[in-house]
Amino acid sequence: MAVPPIQRSPNAHSAGPTARVRFPWLLDSVLGLLIIVALPLAMLAIPNTVSVVSGLLPEGFDKLALMRAHGLALPAMILTVPLAAVALRHVKVPHMLLGGLTVLALADVAGGFAGSTFLVATLRVLHGIGAGLLIPATLVAAWERSMALRAIWTGMLAFSLLTAQALALWPLDQVSDWKITLQPYPLLTGIALALAAVYFVVWLLQGQPPMPSPRAAERSRLLLASVPAVGISVVAISTASEEWGPGLVILLAVLAIVALLVMASFGSRGGPRTPAYVMVAVGIVLLPSLAQITYVEMRGLGGPGLLGGSGMTGLWIPLVVAGVLALASAIAVRLFAGARWLAPLGLLAMVVGLASVRVLVPAADGLVLVIPFTLLAAGAAVALTSALSQSGIGAGLFGLALCFPGVLAGYLLATGVQLMMLRGVTVAQQLVDRFVGTLHLWSLIGGFLVVAVIVLAELLSRRAAPADEADEADEAAEPMGSDAAPTPSSVTSSDADGHSVSSVSSGTSTDVVAEVAGEGAGAEAAVPTVRRSRRSERRGPTIAVDAVEVPAQPAAGAEDRPAGAIPRIPVSPDSSGAAERNVASVEGVGEVTGPVPPVPPQAQSPEDTTP
Repeated sequence: MAVPPIQRSPNAHSAGPTARVRFPWLLDSVLGLLIIVALPLAMLAIPNTVSVVSGLLPEGFDKLALMRAHGLALPAMILTVPLAAVALRHVKVPHMLLGGLTVLALADVAGGFAGSTFLVATLRVLHGIGAGLLIPATLVAAWERSMALRAIWTGMLAFSLLTAQALALWPLDQVSDWKITLQPYPLLTGIALALAAVYFVVWLLQGQPPMPSPRAAERSRLLLASVPAVGISVVAISTASEEWGPGLVILLAVLAIVALLVMASFGSRGGPRTPAYVMVAVGIVLLPSLAQITYVEMRGLGGPGLLGGSGMTGLWIPLVVAGVLALASAIAVRLFAGARWLAPLGLLAMVVGLASVRVLVPAADGLVLVIPFTLLAAGAAVALTSALSQSGIGAGLFGLALCFPGVLAGYLLATGVQLMMLRGVTVAQQLVDRFVGTLHLWSLIGGFLVVAVIVLAELLSRRAAPADEADEADEAAEPMGSDAAPTPSSVTSSDADGHSVSSVSSGTSTDVVAEVAGEGAGAEAAVPTVRRSRRSERRGPTIAVDAVEVPAQPAAGAEDRPAGAIPRIPVSPDSSGAAERNVASVEGVGEVTGPVPPVPPQAQSPEDTTP
């Protein structure tokens, strides 16, 4: 009787067996530099800064239409991220990195020739698409590399969201051309493109190491994540076009945030909820808060500005300090990735940072802003690193697909609050005071939002089934990029009636009942079905045989049994994993002791019986 070989189910996280990288430090070094340059470059596409240089616009430009066109980058980005994450199933990560940076470079070059609102809108959409390609590609590229690389990615994501508004405003200081908003850092784009080319060459020379990819169910959820992204984008564009009142804007923003939290709850169906909740909270709070702080601390409103002067420390010093501490915090968390409580602890640090904004901002000197900036950036880095350390690549990409819709929802809510606070203002000093009051009110709202996310995540995690919690731990602990199947050992025993019963173990545990069916001498062989059971996955790389029915040939003296009787005999679990067993005597076959073959021995056929 031919028994098909038992094969391990395909690894959902890897496209194939891991290639042996000869110089892993070289690939990791180039990728680390690329992440450090590319993530801030991608975040620079988010801020809408054209209003700062509106006085430089030539005659005939509709300033309001130009501002709306300039704001199309973020909607384009939030629609691109989930689609790019799904496309990584078929597109190589180095190819997507090169493609995203090429799109950004072309948009930068064409920005110098922008002469119409339509062209500005087109270039900003290209900026959003390029940034949307870079963000998931860098995460997937760093996922299976050294421990420090994923920490660098999360730390740089937090730092990039912290500094995006300040970096976008920096080139606009004392400029003479408004087109600088379309190409703020062309040299940085060129450096990133060169690093991507070097990474591509090193990746080829190293044998094209495979990258992880989400499962089929996770890809479906990624596509589902584009639904709220479309809705929030439509609301944001309509808000800018229709000039809705503050009450309606706030209501729509709250509904958008609720929709994102509901969507984040779907993470339990194929992965942990924590990354989705954390990324939604970080997206809603971090960049919208820092954008308001940066505007309040500009020189025109009495703050130190970005570079400082007249004995005042500029914003760049606390921003750099916060960024370095965020990277250090992310690396420290990555070394102790098993602590689940670090994710809510990081979010609580962000709440404390928002509370300090109400006390310390506005500040005449920028140095004191090290406290809120560090709490916000380091807290976000700790929460992101801890959440991603406990999940698989599918859950991480799903959370990332919800992060940037959260940024846009946070902008909508902050805009609604600002419109409400600035209603009826006519005096310049009153305008400044209302700006500060808006920031303080937003910090209070953002703090309560983060606390609500922490409580919601904790409550739903406690209500989650134990099987889901075990899947989360297995998803994080499963070795990536390796398809090496364990060597199964077979154990054969017999029941009281002499039927042969076999089970398969990979050295850890035998999990499922093996059944032997016999319907007489003419019975046809049943094809065994092999699967990896949930319980065996939690214990280790065990391969279980699920309901393997092998027709036993009747041995001598078995003719008097009733035809069609199918005994079902459970096999007690044996987790010793020993390669040698004492096999019980099977009727018609002598007792065998020694190494057991991977396929149970076939019982003696009646035709072989000597009369």
